[in-house]
Amino acid sequence: MPTRKAVLLENLIAYLIRHGVADLSLRPMAAAVGTSARLLIFHFGSKERLLIEALDEMQARLQRSLAELLAGDSGAARPAPLRLFWDWALKEPNFPQLRVLYQLQILAAQDHRTYGRYLKRNALNWLELVQAALKPSQRSTTLATLIVAVFDGLLIEVMSTGDRRRASAALDDFLVMARKHANARRPARNLALH
Repeated sequence: MPTRKAVLLENLIAYLIRHGVADLSLRPMAAAVGTSARLLIFHFGSKERLLIEALDEMQARLQRSLAELLAGDSGAARPAPLRLFWDWALKEPNFPQLRVLYQLQILAAQDHRTYGRYLKRNALNWLELVQAALKPSQRSTTLATLIVAVFDGLLIEVMSTGDRRRASAALDDFLVMARKHANARRPARNLALH
């Protein structure tokens, strides 16, 4: 049986997904999840700690879901991992959770003293996940960083404009450029090996 804190956390995540974080206030949030602001502070310690725990839980869920997706059938018709990740991100329930995570990420970046450790840990977790999805010959921190940055930028574009088709086409163009770059570098690497 889940603890009271676990139930509250589940309800708080649902609240954040419905309402976002722009005007986040403890009293209305507490009322919406059936408790008081005082009890939220009792369970989580502070509004900031509550947000970090909600973020951590959403991150963990999303990363488990993505890891399951990447570990699935790797048939010949399977799209590139980044495209697979993109399609996964735009689906329910992933997109609303990612939208909240990006909102909180922006708020957290404004208060580095409070959220700095969270921001760094979050970035490293996604970077490791992306690196693991790359072919062994392509695994590098710089390539994984570029992929995460392209993904972040395009997802923020979708959140800002709602234009999934244009952002998806831009991702496809990026994948074509990345393949061309990888193919152009292969002969040089082969020459260096001989």
